[in-house]
Amino acid sequence: MATFSVRFLGCKVSHSDAHAIREALLRAGHEEHGGAEIAVVNTCCVTNEAVRKSRQAASRAARTHRRVYVTGCAANLERAFDGLPENVTVVSRRAEETASFVAGDVGAIGCVQADARLDRVRAFVRVQDGCSFSCTFCVIPLVRGQSRSRSAEAVLREVGKRVEQGHREVVLTGINLGCFRDREGGYTLARLVREAGATPGLKRLRLSSIEVNHVNDELVSALRETPTVSKHLHVPLQSGDDRVLSAMGRRYTVATYLRRLEPLADFNLTADVIVGFPAEDEQAFEETRRVLAAAGVTKVHVFPYSPRPGTATAGEDPVAPSAKKRRSAQLRADSRDACLRRWRSKVGAADAVLVDRPGRGYGDDYSPWLLDESAPVGALVPVRAVGVAEEGIVGAV
Repeated sequence: MATFSVRFLGCKVSHSDAHAIREALLRAGHEEHGGAEIAVVNTCCVTNEAVRKSRQAASRAARTHRRVYVTGCAANLERAFDGLPENVTVVSRRAEETASFVAGDVGAIGCVQADARLDRVRAFVRVQDGCSFSCTFCVIPLVRGQSRSRSAEAVLREVGKRVEQGHREVVLTGINLGCFRDREGGYTLARLVREAGATPGLKRLRLSSIEVNHVNDELVSALRETPTVSKHLHVPLQSGDDRVLSAMGRRYTVATYLRRLEPLADFNLTADVIVGFPAEDEQAFEETRRVLAAAGVTKVHVFPYSPRPGTATAGEDPVAPSAKKRRSAQLRADSRDACLRRWRSKVGAADAVLVDRPGRGYGDDYSPWLLDESAPVGALVPVRAVGVAEEGIVGAV
């Protein structure tokens, strides 16, 4: 038996990848332990900073573990981990092949586990991987491959398994989630949402992130009509300027973004934005601020533009770092104000909060709540909003 630890960097898909490796190692009879012999570092490469942090994590692990497996997006980025010690193995494989490779390389033992429960109170279920879009800034299609979907049967079986394990909330994830198709089974994402949401015992279903191109009438109806679906949707914007969107290779206009989200105005909408893209000037940046406000977006994940190897804009980075820093700070301040307005509007209202840490949790629309630390982690607790703090809504049980 070997002892192991697993760490992930990046998005919810990376989280799903890391737990697939963890489950494979547990099924093979190995033990998860803080002072482990083996470390798995599931990496991210969406920005230069993400690669730097991934490399640092792998380097630190190499000093304290006998063997280190580097997996995930950055592991498929050429030469990203050159020069690391010999006890580091870089696993440059598709996500669906990685878990079995790592478990096989570590080696199975006689006493295996039939099942392995995820630690967290919400389970991330990957339904799709890869991307066939061609955004000029994005390295993900190069490291994750073309879009491909799991069968609906496999997804629904996993959702049921996670519910049986005690997870109150399931999050459907994918690199380009709206591209999910099971043509043989006759499933679109909307049908999958309806059937996953009807899983006996499931309390809450969410989507991790979806492109606005895929927010169509069929999906909106499924989100509205499935009682377990959370009123939260993360829809990347990237820029609020049509000229910049075109230069990015995005497949929508500002008008399309606003029109597609209008039927979900009561949802808590969150978004990604890139600041300092080569085509972005001050006017374009101000347009982004305007569009975020018009769409009613609250939380904004801000990414200063970072040239990625192998992309169409890899050789372009004309916007000064100081301008990127200033624009990022402005968007984060705008986001903070938008979040506070939404939180304040909830004072006096009731919600059900999924407690995922002592004294903290998330409501139906993924707003953060602060609770008494006596609320048990993993519980879905009925609360009433009595105030607002810097970190979230103050709730009374």
